[in-house]
Amino acid sequence: MKKLLLVVTLIWLAVLLRITVFRDGCFSNGFFSGRIEWNAFEVYLKLAKEGDWKYIIYLFVGNLIWFVPAGILSSLWGWKLWQALLFGFLLSLGIETAQYVLGSGISDLGDLILNTIGALLGYLGTGLFLKLSRKNQGANTK
Repeated sequence: MKKLLLVVTLIWLAVLLRITVFRDGCFSNGFFSGRIEWNAFEVYLKLAKEGDWKYIIYLFVGNLIWFVPAGILSSLWGWKLWQALLFGFLLSLGIETAQYVLGSGISDLGDLILNTIGALLGYLGTGLFLKLSRKNQGANTK
């Protein structure tokens, strides 16, 4: 089981890094050519003013959803909540930093917050799912 969990974790990390950091042309802009957005969620306000709600939803949900597996995997690895949160935060910080260094995206404080919340949701959801599934197994054996 641990080998399968390791493979799933590595595949998820590879896909996550491909879509967030190692995008097409990520090395073409030169090092340290990215942009940092220190005002959390400012991009959402700009998009709201332009009426681009589809892109707002895409960004918001995407930043949450892509980090839910961090929480799920942390839970399955047997980590505590604080470890899952730290993992989600540090992984997101690493991605945002790499985007800045490689010029492959906008490093955004809002992304860091949403990614960490995504890891939290995955961890809590997995805990709830496992608890309910144990409860149902107990009810089925009676």
